Amino acid sequence: MEKGDDMDDLRDRYLGLIAEAGDEAGIEDLRVRALGKKGEISGLMKTLGGMTPEERQEKGPKLNALKSEIADALSARKASLADAALEERLKTEWLDVTLPTRPARQGTIHPISQVTEEVTAIFADMGFAVAEGPQIESDWYNFDALNIPGHHPARAEMDTFYTHRAAGDDRPPHVLRTHTSPVQIRSMEQNGAPIRIICPGRVYRADYDQTHTPMFHQVEGLAIGTDITMANLKWVLEEFLSAFFGKPVKTRFRASHFPFTEPSAEVDIQCSWEDGTVKVGEGDDWLEVLGSGMVHPKVLKNAGIDPEKYQGFAFGLGIDRLAMLKYGIPDLRAFFESDLRWLKHYGFAALDVPTLRE
Repeated sequence: MEKGDDMDDLRDRYLGLIAEAGDEAGIEDLRVRALGKKGEISGLMKTLGGMTPEERQEKGPKLNALKSEIADALSARKASLADAALEERLKTEWLDVTLPTRPARQGTIHPISQVTEEVTAIFADMGFAVAEGPQIESDWYNFDALNIPGHHPARAEMDTFYTHRAAGDDRPPHVLRTHTSPVQIRSMEQNGAPIRIICPGRVYRADYDQTHTPMFHQVEGLAIGTDITMANLKWVLEEFLSAFFGKPVKTRFRASHFPFTEPSAEVDIQCSWEDGTVKVGEGDDWLEVLGSGMVHPKVLKNAGIDPEKYQGFAFGLGIDRLAMLKYGIPDLRAFFESDLRWLKHYGFAALDVPTLRE
């Protein structure tokens, strides 16, 4: 049989095998058998070196044409199989591009967390560090060190959560802290003076209505130095309230009494009432928002600070109440009911609401 007949048979055989190949692995196997280093067509190409010039001139173009035809057939069949596989996959995997996109926000920041961050950022800008302490406190840190006498109403079991004590146990009781003031005592004991801190955190009192819950959040501030006065306290609070509400807020200081400060003052802010809604920073009404005063000398002494050398101020305000005022939340109890509809309405996406850190 002539060499030409051999090439024709080889061509017909491989074109038939290629047409019958059912997957890419079969195509690759045929490519190696035909065009690989030890493939049949590659073997024929190697025989060109032993031919005469006349034979090479005749057979060379035919072998090159055969090689190209088989290579093209392999590529075409491979592409055809890939298209068929894609078509089959698209029958089960499809996407309607006209559908609305998925919401980017999958969760929200709770208003309490948001306001805590805002308060912390504002006071940090004024040089206050953040201090933390235990939520279960000794009677000493929660009451005695703060100059709260034994007959004070706050120490009654109807107002304060006491831990269980066995019968006959005369040791001083522990309580769920009723304020974050114990953190101030611990910080003064550990760091001495001068000091400038805020103490945000959970506190507990036996009360429950529209504006009170058994667990709520406070932030208390403390600044101790050699020349701190009520004027410094007034400036700090006015700056904080204006920064927090985003506009100038008039304040009114009223004389009051707290065991741990002397003199003491309650602070009111300017507001107006319209249809049961309070608007801060406008109108002719006043709303009490916090208590404050100069730290009592006995409190300084109990914390290891010399009251003859140092003096300072302290204040405390409710984070939950600040959130209600700023974001128009009517009922404090809703903060803790875990209602997803409420959280979606009042919750904050990360970086949605600007703070002083931006």
